Amino acid sequence: MSTEQNVRNGGRAVVATLAAHGVDTIFGIPGTHNLEFYRHLPEFGIRAVTPRHEQGAGYGADGYFLASGKPGVVITTSGPGLTNVITAAATAYAESRPMLILSPGVPTGFERADVGMLHETKDSSGAVGHLLVSSQRTRTAEGAAQAVAEAFAMFDSARPGPVHIEVPLDVLEGAWNGSVPVPFAGRRPGLDDHVVSRAAEAIRAAKRPLIIAGGGARGAHAEVARLVEGLDAPLATTANGKGIVSETHPLSLGSNVRFPSVQAESAAADVLIVLGSELADSDLWGGVIGAQTNIGVRDESAGQTVIRCDIDPDQLNKNLPGDILACADTGEFLTALMSALGIGNDSAASTNDDGTESSESNGSAASAKESGADRVTRIRESWATDFDFEAIGARVTRLVEEGAGSTVVISGDSSQVTYDGTVHALTASTPDQLLYMPGFATLGYGIPAALGAKVADPARPVVCILGDGAAMFSIQELMTAAELGLGIPFVVVDNGGYAEIEGQMVDRDIEPFAVRLARPDFAKLGESMGGAGVTIAEADIDSALPQAIAEALDRTVPTAIHITVGH
Repeated sequence: MSTEQNVRNGGRAVVATLAAHGVDTIFGIPGTHNLEFYRHLPEFGIRAVTPRHEQGAGYGADGYFLASGKPGVVITTSGPGLTNVITAAATAYAESRPMLILSPGVPTGFERADVGMLHETKDSSGAVGHLLVSSQRTRTAEGAAQAVAEAFAMFDSARPGPVHIEVPLDVLEGAWNGSVPVPFAGRRPGLDDHVVSRAAEAIRAAKRPLIIAGGGARGAHAEVARLVEGLDAPLATTANGKGIVSETHPLSLGSNVRFPSVQAESAAADVLIVLGSELADSDLWGGVIGAQTNIGVRDESAGQTVIRCDIDPDQLNKNLPGDILACADTGEFLTALMSALGIGNDSAASTNDDGTESSESNGSAASAKESGADRVTRIRESWATDFDFEAIGARVTRLVEEGAGSTVVISGDSSQVTYDGTVHALTASTPDQLLYMPGFATLGYGIPAALGAKVADPARPVVCILGDGAAMFSIQELMTAAELGLGIPFVVVDNGGYAEIEGQMVDRDIEPFAVRLARPDFAKLGESMGGAGVTIAEADIDSALPQAIAEALDRTVPTAIHITVGH
């Protein structure tokens, strides 16, 4: 008999619905209670990636999304399998990234029963729901399938984030008599024509416009590029918006909103356009964007007009109150705005009697005293005092890019080499080149996120750069990379423990303790897990690291590259 005739159960309802929504890969660990999910994966052509820890499954799913644009899907078992993935799911929530987590739950009628069954949890869905966009405990196989369809509709129509669906064991293993839900589009906020008109009017009068783009604008990179060029306005991005416009573009200020020079320019702009960002302190490092006397307090004497666009209305006034607020998808708003401005419409630009372009034409370039490219050049001249581009993280990033090429995807962690290095030193051309989580700033992200990105796009060079402290949170996933035959270089910059925290202790007059840590020989550890290993002293990285990266990318197993700093 066929699987359809034999086992048409709740597990099949869920997996068939995943397949109908284009899912071809899941991350998770098989367990006693989730096998009825796993039973159906081969039939529907869905690949199962098995990390060595559920937290790695969540981070892998996040890296998969960033590289592919498709929501990451995680299947856990009940109890500890679900609780292990919570930190990764909370990371996705903090960074507004889609993730679907599926888990079994206690049978119907045993909620809060406390009878001692395997993996029994007091209230899994209730606990997870407080940390994610939503958590739903379903009651029927048909309801579980519909919940999956609704999650995908939400991902496409609202501020994305992680969704958890709990399927009780009796529902997971019980009969399914329904049909696969047809994918449907969620309802996005509608565009307000009056808001578009007001925004266009403000921009036409602008002489010093500036654009800030965050992670919510990643899907509108083409529209953002057109706006930047149409207005001749510099663009700065947050870390999550890195690469929305190529950072080689003459109007790009890169992902450097924390730099004092960029913040000063944002205060001097007469029109500030903020797209898909909450302007969080995790990006601003104690500074502010816009003409403000304090976070959330506008300097009215500056006469600045702030235009903000976000699909989530609760984001529109965060950390910088706006004057013109567009609750809309960024791409849809920019398309309407540029139509109103005549950007991209050759016949829309009007001229004066002397043949010069009118100030009422597409944007403000004609009336600006300083071109956008000149503004970018002037701002960049002060970066030597804004940031140390010769620090170890920045140097390693540039050398990795030299060895891997300009299309490299770099996965980072909550390590100094990432936030004081890769975020600013990587020259990204596309919005999928940096895998990072600035808001939640969790340790252990980098290794499994790189794995997820490589699974999503095996032909693309993927490199992980992180510190030794972060590496030890998820080093076991090198074994997963070896098992999958993924030629990922994992560059571990070893400074002897939690060096930044040690520095903070010193700043507070605390005698450092608990921060100088024993570490393994990472190169030998990589070899022991079926990969390759290379050790490079800090003094030799300029000559040795690019070649080590190039050679590692040619392998079909991971390479642990151990950079010893100050040893």
